[in-house]
Amino acid sequence: MPGNDRPHGARRRPGSKKGPTKGSGGNRRQGLEGKGPTPRAEDRVGHPKARARARAEARAAQPTRARQLEKIRRRFGVPEGHEIVCGRNAAAEAARAGVPISRVFMAVSAESDDRLGAVVRRAVLVGAPVLETTRLDLEALTEGAAHQGVAIEIPAYEYTDADLLLERARALGHTPLLVALDQVTDPHNLGAVLRSAGAFGADGVIIPERRSAGVSATAWKVSAGAAARVRVARETNLVRTLERLKKEGCFVVGLDGGGETLVEELTLADAPLVVVTGAEGTGLSRLVRQTCDVIASIPIATRVESLNAAVATGIALYEVDRLRRAAQAGS
Repeated sequence: MPGNDRPHGARRRPGSKKGPTKGSGGNRRQGLEGKGPTPRAEDRVGHPKARARARAEARAAQPTRARQLEKIRRRFGVPEGHEIVCGRNAAAEAARAGVPISRVFMAVSAESDDRLGAVVRRAVLVGAPVLETTRLDLEALTEGAAHQGVAIEIPAYEYTDADLLLERARALGHTPLLVALDQVTDPHNLGAVLRSAGAFGADGVIIPERRSAGVSATAWKVSAGAAARVRVARETNLVRTLERLKKEGCFVVGLDGGGETLVEELTLADAPLVVVTGAEGTGLSRLVRQTCDVIASIPIATRVESLNAAVATGIALYEVDRLRRAAQAGS
């Protein structure tokens, strides 16, 4: 229609187009490329998961308690073979019995307990240093045992041999009484046997080199210091040792629940004796059993299967001591 050939709507003026009117020459090529995959939440700065991971990595970088305790142990430098005896009773008993002391570690005042005073006096007498420590230090040295604020370092135990035990008993002028342990591997049992041996006048304890607990810090503590008074012999072959003692005039009595003789009725009690106790459960080994002169038993209730090795040894030593006293009173 004449007069209506003009386009409707707004018209852009020439030269007013938005943006560049020609290419950038490749300068903005990167702007057209993609940004890549979205980063994980842990990798985004400021994200809660990223902050949580940073905190976890910081905690992992800090020394753990186990590493801290190991570092403390290395700092004190306890030589290989030395033992740490802890607890006020065990330390005081060892000190009174003249156990060689290398160092004393204390986290409490010596004036707070007479037992601690005895430990310090012994250390001063032998020239052993008394070190003031923290409870964390003692926890590291004792590997978490109940130390009661005190521990002592003792050199490696010096074992003797069975022949010397027998010779020493005869030199003292009394009838020898020895204890032999056959494959008793629990140091608690060894410590308890040492305590019973000291209480009932035994002249020593014999253990084999293999498959047997040695005189460790645990045995020292359970013995309540008796390990300082009762000597321990370590022998390569227990059977040969028993045969050698038999040739020296000793009778060997093995303890077993199926024994034909009751301990309380032993007729050999006043003779030189070696009381042999086997491991709990397995009992005496075959060769040791064959070496025994007598197999004795302890009467117990039928509802109880067996006695602990240390308990059985203690009862047997008590009975031997009782029979010997009765024999002396009747003579």
